[in-house]
Amino acid sequence: MKDRLIVGLDLGSSTLRLAIGQMSFTTEKKPLLNVIGLVESPSQGFSKGCVSSLEDAVSSISAILESAERLVGAPIQEAYVGIGGTHISVQEAKGVIGVSRTDGDIRPDDVARALESARAFANPANQEILHVLPCDFCVDGQCGIKDPIGMQGIRLEAHVNIVHGLSSHVRNITKAVFRTGVDISELVYSPLAAMEAVTQPRQRELGVCVLSIGASTTGLCVYEEGELLHAATLPIGADHITSDVAIGLRVALDVAENIKVAHGNTVSIEVNDRDRIDVLDFGGDQSEIVSLQYVSEIIEARVEELFEMVEGELKKIDRAGMLPAGVVLTGGGSKLPGMVEVAKRVLQLPCAVGSATAQSSMPELAHDPSYSTAVGLVLWGFESEKQMHSIRRPWSSGADGGRTMFSKITGPLKKVFKSFMP
Repeated sequence: MKDRLIVGLDLGSSTLRLAIGQMSFTTEKKPLLNVIGLVESPSQGFSKGCVSSLEDAVSSISAILESAERLVGAPIQEAYVGIGGTHISVQEAKGVIGVSRTDGDIRPDDVARALESARAFANPANQEILHVLPCDFCVDGQCGIKDPIGMQGIRLEAHVNIVHGLSSHVRNITKAVFRTGVDISELVYSPLAAMEAVTQPRQRELGVCVLSIGASTTGLCVYEEGELLHAATLPIGADHITSDVAIGLRVALDVAENIKVAHGNTVSIEVNDRDRIDVLDFGGDQSEIVSLQYVSEIIEARVEELFEMVEGELKKIDRAGMLPAGVVLTGGGSKLPGMVEVAKRVLQLPCAVGSATAQSSMPELAHDPSYSTAVGLVLWGFESEKQMHSIRRPWSSGADGGRTMFSKITGPLKKVFKSFMP
């Protein structure tokens, strides 16, 4: 375990990002994580979180792995891989078992059996289970228990959230990664990884929503009382804003992207109506003067639509305007000026742009919101491996959602992933 590399690979539709963390131990045998490398490269073969061209996807992943290996001077053998897309959904499930010991003492293996029972109960056809996230337990009818180990009882119920995705999409992603010669330590739902990086336990306890705004999709994740309450993937991202600008100005996509990056603003009233730009200066074919306020109005309309969709998701779980820790924006799309103001106005909640700040030893680039998912994957892997090799209880009800306990359940997934290899 000494100086072990933990790699997080974020498979974005426009850009692949990879973060490398080094796990070591202090003289007091406490685990320590240092983020030592960050790499990004253009993405090909991915669209809306799914593989659109296997060969292009393999080439893209191989390219970023080669860059990362040159950066750290060591081979990358396995990685925690982020997976997203509108095909992923969250389902509530319940598992019920009888306590195995005659004296009624609830042991870790009882909890594992309860979680496995919930997993079997909610195993839909053509779906691959990614996470089994415990919410709470009931012992002989007493509910709301976070940690039942050591308690007395006869009947144990586990209430869980199961994150699952379409089998074909999951298999295509695993196949693309395996063909580069890299093993998958764990597939992690990308919004959960972003949540790990940009929020603190106190926020997850009070109630917080994280929006990871990518190129083609936006991941939404809501935590309350330290547990996952809701998750979804919205089919709108930063590329849709670029497309709207391209249509509104009748210019090419790359020109629209340049204008958006240089002068984009989501609050049109803050833009002077006399400010003008020449499309020719941003790669256009011919000179054309356009109003920056008009560009801003185009962007504002699409961003408002995005946050109205978020409002709809919050209404589904009766949390619209009722999350004390508010909304945390992250991902590349969150860097557009004025996003926070529009989010506050539409969602009626506190809002801020979040970045990975949990580790003081992180390089400056790690605090860029674009890297939050990649860094979150490293943090996810660090917590998993730290608990796996610690002497603490194998059950934890912390913000990791009890991932150590169900590692016994999800461990066989590695063998399943291997079966996808050509």
